[in-house]
Amino acid sequence: MRRVVVLGRGGAGKSVLSARLGAARALPVIELDSLFWRSPDLVPLSAVEWRRVQAKLVEEPAWVLDGDLGPYDALDVRLAAADTVVLLDLPLAVCAWRALHRSRERLDFWRWVLGYRRVWVPRLLAAVREHAPQAELRVLRSTADVRGFLVE
Repeated sequence: MRRVVVLGRGGAGKSVLSARLGAARALPVIELDSLFWRSPDLVPLSAVEWRRVQAKLVEEPAWVLDGDLGPYDALDVRLAAADTVVLLDLPLAVCAWRALHRSRERLDFWRWVLGYRRVWVPRLLAAVREHAPQAELRVLRSTADVRGFLVE
């Protein structure tokens, strides 16, 4: 486990898991939101620029790429380079509670969070099958699953 992609809806705990995994395995952690949303007004990078940024990131020999940008994302670049994909599919109530207490979010964020399991999880699983068939896929559906994954 040297090239890890961490996905999940807002409030799922991607950043916490990524930080702990990075520390436990001595892997650098890259928080993708900070690279993608370049302005305080949350203006996204263009798809072309986002692919270019990711292509540069995956050149490194080891990493944890923390982030799921939902409808704005271009996953194929990082999935193709991953040896492990972790999908945090925690319950909506847990994620919404965490997101509400973390910060104010835009309407498109809440649409993504609310429709994540129904709309985005199937799309992500299809993308993993297509672009990362070589990667180990771990779907974690509870905080207990996350704890167990971290102690493996």
